[in-house]
This record gives sequence, C-alpha cells and structure tokens, in this order.
Amino acid sequence: MLKQKPLAAAVALAWLGVAGTPALAQNDAGSTQMQTVEVTGIRASMAKSLAVKRDATANVEVITAEDVGKMPDKNLADSLQRLPGVAVRTDYDEAEKVAMRGTNPDMSLIVFNGHTVSSGDWYIADQASSSRSTSLSLMPSSVLNQAIVYKTSQANIVDGGLAGTINVTTRKPLAQKERLSGVASVGASYATLPGKTAPDLNASVNWKNEAGTFGFILQGFAEKRYIRRDSASRLAYGTSSGWDVINTTTMKGITDASLAGSGYKAADLNGVRLPGSMSTEFVEGVRDRKGGMFSLEFKPNQDVDVTVTGFTSTLKAPNYGRLKAGAIYSMLLGKASLADGATGATAPNTVGAQGQQVFASIRNPVIVTETTMYGDQLRVLKSADIMFADGTPPQYIGNSEGFYRQGARATSSFLDLDGKWRVNQDLTLKTLLSTTRGVGKTDYDQGLTYASFGTGVSYALAGVDNAPYVKYYGTGAKPDQLVVRTISGLKTTDRETSGQVDGEWRVDKGWVQSVEGGVRYADHHRESARRYPAYHNRDITIGAPTGTIPWPPDFGAGLDGPAGWDNTGYTFDPAVLMAYFQGATKATSDQYERRIASELHMRERQGAAYVMANLEGERWSGNVGLRFVQTRINADIPTPIPAGVCLRAAPGQPAIPCAAYPDAITTSGDLQPVYDNEPFKNNTGNTYYFIKTDRRFNNWLPSMNMRYELTKDQILRFGASRTVGRQNYNLLGAGFGSPTCDAQGCRVTGPNPDIKPLTSDNLDASWAWYFSRRSMVGVDLFYSRIQGYAKTGTTGGATIDLWDSAAQAMKTYTVQTSEQQGAHIAGLELSYEQPFGTTGFGFTSNISRAHTKVDDGRPMVGASEWAANLGGYFENDKVSLRLVANYRSEYVNSSTAPAPTANSQGLYSVNGVMMPTAPTMAAPVTTLAFNASVNLTPQLLLTFDATNLTNVKRAYYRYSEEEQQKLDVSGRQFYVNLKYRF
Repeated sequence: MLKQKPLAAAVALAWLGVAGTPALAQNDAGSTQMQTVEVTGIRASMAKSLAVKRDATANVEVITAEDVGKMPDKNLADSLQRLPGVAVRTDYDEAEKVAMRGTNPDMSLIVFNGHTVSSGDWYIADQASSSRSTSLSLMPSSVLNQAIVYKTSQANIVDGGLAGTINVTTRKPLAQKERLSGVASVGASYATLPGKTAPDLNASVNWKNEAGTFGFILQGFAEKRYIRRDSASRLAYGTSSGWDVINTTTMKGITDASLAGSGYKAADLNGVRLPGSMSTEFVEGVRDRKGGMFSLEFKPNQDVDVTVTGFTSTLKAPNYGRLKAGAIYSMLLGKASLADGATGATAPNTVGAQGQQVFASIRNPVIVTETTMYGDQLRVLKSADIMFADGTPPQYIGNSEGFYRQGARATSSFLDLDGKWRVNQDLTLKTLLSTTRGVGKTDYDQGLTYASFGTGVSYALAGVDNAPYVKYYGTGAKPDQLVVRTISGLKTTDRETSGQVDGEWRVDKGWVQSVEGGVRYADHHRESARRYPAYHNRDITIGAPTGTIPWPPDFGAGLDGPAGWDNTGYTFDPAVLMAYFQGATKATSDQYERRIASELHMRERQGAAYVMANLEGERWSGNVGLRFVQTRINADIPTPIPAGVCLRAAPGQPAIPCAAYPDAITTSGDLQPVYDNEPFKNNTGNTYYFIKTDRRFNNWLPSMNMRYELTKDQILRFGASRTVGRQNYNLLGAGFGSPTCDAQGCRVTGPNPDIKPLTSDNLDASWAWYFSRRSMVGVDLFYSRIQGYAKTGTTGGATIDLWDSAAQAMKTYTVQTSEQQGAHIAGLELSYEQPFGTTGFGFTSNISRAHTKVDDGRPMVGASEWAANLGGYFENDKVSLRLVANYRSEYVNSSTAPAPTANSQGLYSVNGVMMPTAPTMAAPVTTLAFNASVNLTPQLLLTFDATNLTNVKRAYYRYSEEEQQKLDVSGRQFYVNLKYRF
C-alpha cells in the first residue's frame, strides 16, 4: 500500500514543503501532516528533504534549511550544486546562476513562493546582457526555508523552465512551533586574497497570537565581503587581440633572416595560430548586501488562509579592474597605439625622418600541433620572442588601463499575496498575486587606457592550469601615452506583475482522486539603456592623472606563474579617476546622453491555462495533464537612419521634425560630441527610430508522471512531458548594426522577432531505494529533445530597407540574425547517501552525466558533461561538521545571452581547415567547502563556514588546452557567526 493516502497528501508535500510554505501548483494537503522531526541540524534537514523527495509523484530534489534561518550553505546556489544534475556559474568564487542537466542557466526557471522574481546583475557586462537566468547573489540563504528542484514537469507547474524548475520557499508565520521565537546572528567574513574582514549581520523574529490565527515574520540582513581576482589572460586591445594566424604577407618582419637558426623558414609559419596579446588583470571590489523580508499570515479558521510576503535586497558592488597587456598581433602588423575612441589599431608604427613603417619579427619560435575539440589538427605558436629590429626606438607594444565602476549595484524585490479557501470538503481554491522588480545599475563605468612602448615582448604558454610567461623589453624609455578615455552609465530594469487562480476538486472515483485546473497571467517588462556623458574638450590629456600606484607585490601568487614572468603593473586611486572624469565631462541632458543603438525595450505577456487529473491505484499513483501557454512579445527595435537625413537637436533643445522618418528620435546624442567652443554639428552620425513588433506564440504542453512502489522502500518513477523556454530578449529586440555592401550584396546584423520559444520533449525514468532513515540510493535516466535552439550569426532570409550612404540610395539589406535548430540531451544520474549507524557520521554522494549535442555538431553553451559531489558529515547534540567536494567538467563558457550578431555558430578557416568558430571553454574544476557549528548553550550557537578551501584556479581555453585563454584565482572565503536563538 502507499505510505500516505490520499494521493493529494503526497503531492502536497512536494508543493508545500515541510512547513506549509507557498506552492507552485498549490495542491491541498488536507488534514494529513508530515511527521514532525524534533532534531535540528544536518540530520533533520536530510530527513525532511528525503521525505518530500520520497512522497512526491514527480522526480524532485530537495534542500531544506537545517534550522530556522539556516540553509546548508551561505549561498543557495552553493547548496543547489550539491544535487545530482545541477551545476552553477560562478563569479569570484560565489555561485550565482544555476543550470540543470547539461543546459545553460537560461533554460532553468527559478521561482520564489511559486512566482518569478526579477533581479538585476551587479556587473556591467551582465547588466548589459539580456539573459533570462536568475542571479541568486541577492538572495541570502538565511531568508529561505526550502528549495524543491523539479526535474520532471507537470501541468500545474509555472511554464518557462525548459530544463527544470526550482521553487524556493520562505517560511510562513503560523507554521512555527513557538508563539515568539527568533534568531540574531553577528559575525564577520574574511577573504584571503584581498586580506580584508567585513561584518555579517542577520536577525529575524516570528510571532503569532495565542489562537494561532495571525502571525508575522520580520527579518533583516546586512552582509558584506570583499573580493579580488588575479588573472592571466588573453584580453587586450589592438588589432586581433584574440587568437589569429600568422600571415607573412602582412607581417613583413617575419623573414627567413629573422628566423635564422630556428630551423624554420618564413613560409613555414603561415597559418600557425598565435595569441594576439598576453595580459594580466587585477580586479578588486566589494559586495555589500542589505535588505529584509516580512511575512504576515491570517488564518481565521481551517478553511481560509491568507499570507502576504515581501522581500527586498540591494547589493552594492563597486569594482575596479586593471589590465596590462602586450599587443603581439599589432606589433607583427606594424600597427601603432589606439587613438581616442578608436576600435582598432590603424596607425602604423613608424621610425626615422621618412616615417618608415616598422614591423616586429618572430624569434625563437616553438610550434606544437594541437588536436581541436572537433578533431582537426592545427599548429600553435606555443612560445616566441616578438621583437623589433635591434636599435629600433621604442614602439607600441601594448596597453595599460584602469576602469572603476562607480555605483555598481543590483536590487531585487517582490511582494506576493497567497490565499487559500476551502469552499467545502471537495473543493479548494487558491490564488497567488505577485509583483516583482529588479534593477542592475552602474552609475559610471569610467576608465583610461594608456599605450605602452618598448622593443619587444616574450611569451610562453603554460599548461592550462598555470600562468603563462610574459616579459616586456625596452619599456620606460618612452613614457606611456594616454590614448583612450571612456565613461558611460547603464541601467537595466526587469519587472513583472502576475496573477493565478488554481482549484482542486476531489472526486474519488476509480483511479481519479482529484482534478486540478487553473489560469495564470503575467505581464513582463525588460528595459536597458546606456548613457554617455559629453566631454568639454577633444584633448584627453587635460587634467590627466600624473601619479600612479603599483600593483600589490603578491599579485599572481596563486596563479603559479613561472620564474621571471612580469606580474607588475600600475594603477590610479579610484578617487583620481573619478576626479578626472568629473572635470572632463559636462552636463547636457538625459535625452542627449542616450545611446539608442544599444537600448532594449521589451514587453512580454504570458497567459496559461491547465487541467490535471491526480490518479491513484494499488501501489501506484500519478498525474496526467495538459497546459496551454500563449506568449505575446512586443519589441522596439532601434533602427539606424543615415547621417544627415534627420538633423540632430542640440542638447536641451526641442526635437527637430524629420519628414523622411516622422518617428525619428532627434534629441539623442548617440555618441556625437558636443565640445566647448566648437560649433555644434547637427548632421553627423546616425539617428534612430524604433520598429515595433508584435508576435504571438502558442504552445500545448502535455505531461504525465507515474509513481510505483516496488516495495515499501523502493520507488519507481516515470515522467513524460513537453516543456517550453523563452528566448533571450536580445535575440528578439536588439538593434541593427554594421551595415555592409559589397559584390555579394548588402548585409546588416539584427534581431529576429519571429524566433519561436524553445520546446523540449522529455522522458525521465528513475528508481530509488530508501533503505533506512536518512538513507537512499537512486538511479535516474533522462532524455530531452529540444526544438528552437538558437543558431546565432546566420542569415535566415529576413531583409530590411536601409539607406546606403555610398550609393546615396535605399537598398535592401539581408539581416544576419538568429535561426533555430534542434538539440538533444541524454543522461544518467546516480545518488547514494547514508549515515553510519548511530555514530553521527554519514556521507552524501552523486554523479551525473549529461551528453548534449546541437544538430550542427557544436557543444551546447554552459553544458558540463560530468558533475559529481562527495560530502561527509558528523553531528551530535553539540557539534555539527560537514565537508563537501564538488566537481564540474569542462563546458562552453560563452555568455548565457549571446548576441544575435555574434558568429558563434559560423565557420572559421585556419590555414585551409574549415571549422566551427572556437568557443571559450572552461576547464574542469573541483571545489571544497566546509561548515561547522557548535552549540555553546541551548540558545547560543557558534558557526564557521569556509568556501573555496583549495583556492582553485579557474582555467579557460579555446580549441584545445594548447590555446590557453585565461586563468583566474579569487582566494578563500571564511565566515564566523555567533547565533542566539530564542
């Protein structure tokens, strides 16, 4: 017989969590309650989690707070990555974005209390992205009660989780045992690489009246930590700062004479891949997170229950990045330093009275053969001396820069109303209303770039886990020259209002125990805009900083750099950079600072309705359902108007009407200068107007889940479903750019508003044996076939009429954009956890494999084939200890929101070998975390948490590990807290 009857009780445990938390589908648990587990700590958490997992009809994984206000880790994403089939994206060794079963984070849906939560990213590159992935960096684990990961779908789950859905719940006031209780925690964080300590404060109180009909929870938190990242990488400026190939036709310094004694002729080097530059990077910052949560619950009787929950969090994260880089490729091409605002090095390196162009040569080359991830053989210049001829005066050899991101911050907040009304013993109605808003903002991304001069650069690539050798020659003879200044601000806003009504009708007829149905509507807005202040003068050297600060002497110590490598650099105090830009820029108007070409304006309305039958028979249970989803997308696509067609208004002046384009926006500057004491030019640079799109997409999502008890302790599950995931916003609403006309026709990059949502047909079969308390072993097989996977950088037949200034005529441009293709995922997950008798010791373990393949043969973005976890714990009435190792294999580390203009799916010819464009691969990584707590008294608890104990290096490469791309180290993080419970 089933352990719990009716079926609705078991399903409700999965939806409602351990303590009656809000639910995704809001199934009714009736009068059946989970047995209360009196012990706290790791053992109680595991018992509660396994109870929900065991009784759920769907295939789920569960994480439950060990105690009030204490999830197993400092970060929920850290906890989630311990589960089979779950991986995370990490920034500065803090897990932030969650991926499931070999997909990227955009394909996983994270909801809080059953509704989506908008969030803004703290880093400017992520703020400018239009990813759908949810960052957990604003969500302290202390506010959370439970997280349920749904690996199989069912009709009453909120749509949007292509690979899976994670429902994170907060506590409900009336579910707490005591009338008055609370927790106050005071502590500190310490980061080893920056060597700084910061406060870590948290407090909550829970009260309910004697009748148990009204209660509230109030919580506040203030958590701060310092970050630092040391890197050796391939990031730089200049011509082809990435990987490229040697071409002796254009690299005229490579001659047979320059290669004398090396065993090579100049022609032998043609087609050999080499890094365009070598660089070191140094980033410092802070993450200062403050916010709070409240929850009010009113339950006047057993038939009515209403809960209001509010949450807000602000993460202030100013950060300062510095870079020192060589310009190897530019030196070989004879290119000089960047001019102000230029995007490539175009001026030649020159010497002598006649201004002869100077080319660097290659000396002492070491060439190896790599086998790429696609099986092709390529040659790589593993090490070399890139030198100008002896006696040549110092020439351009690289850059140094510093960028301070002032006012970088992210906010996230939500307010929800969760109500339940038991109309009678057979009918229960529920409603969930929510509003959420997230903002990512950087007040000023401001920086200066200096050109460096010298006589040469040496480099030697190392193993993928060790810093490469780099050394600069002849520097200092000619002072570095300020060549670029950049300042801009960015704000991205994400908001949604949603409402849903669910009902359950108990029928108890044959196999059908109950029927559920409901409707949901959500109105989602996404906006992103960048602002560029105007400068007073053309001369960028006016008021330029004069004094510099050297990099810290321990820079790169954790990168295992070779003896003699150059790990030095200079920088400016952030206050100096801010003072320079404050003096260099001037106020114009909000409208004039707009950069319309990069703006994003999206509205997405989601409507859904479902019906689902809950079934139950002898030793089996399940559900069968159908969900209908309609997605309506409106986008304002910024479209260029040729220079001079529409006149631009001066800052603060009224818009100038444009007869040719009545919708033209003529009040924005779009990077056009307005210098002091210079006439304003109103006919330069592109102006823009918005093309408005309106698309509707309909999807039918059938689902079935079956649960069968082989024995009392062995459970078989099978799930089949179709799920939907929505495309990243930029694929639908990015602007047009880079118009080009040649003998092959006219082309322009742009979005594809017709690109459909992704769908996935999924199969899942699992067996689990719960052979004793807090023990289980499980096997899970899954397969997903995805339709609609984005193929970027392609030509799908879309066209647009634009003005061709060279021909002085309108022409039809083919839009290089995104198409769609198929992909599939097949995988296996194994889990095993068990305590060792009554000793207090125990372990948890899992390993998963997800084999992914896109139809055109590329690897799927963000997909790790292997992931594994191994954890051990010890706990008694006084002490609780846990040590957990997490492994993730290599994966494509491209952005989770690739631009539609990026040729990420194109082909690339290297020395006659035609291959897919090289992605950036993240190498395998293993991390180690430790948690400990000691009960000093029944009310007083001392905790210690440590992350990244082994101080891992995160390595990245291109076609193979021979093409080293980047190496990061961020240091260890320690947290000590004294917690008082009452």
